[in-house]
Amino acid sequence: MKTSELLTKDQAGLTKELNDLLKAQFGLRMQMATQQLSNTAQLKNVRRDIARVKTVMTQKGA
Repeated sequence: MKTSELLTKDQAGLTKELNDLLKAQFGLRMQMATQQLSNTAQLKNVRRDIARVKTVMTQKGA
C-alpha cells in the first residue's frame, strides 16, 4: 500500500484499514506458529503497512 493512497482516505477509512491490517497480521502470526506460512516476508510487509497507516493518522491530527 502506498502512502499516497492513504492520504486520500478520511479518518474512518484509515481506522478501517488499520483494523483490517491488524487482523491480517494476527492471521499471519497464527500461520507462522503452526508452520503453515510459506512466505514470511508477508509479515514484514503487513507490519510496515500498519506503521504507514499509523503515521498518516498522526499526520492528519487524529
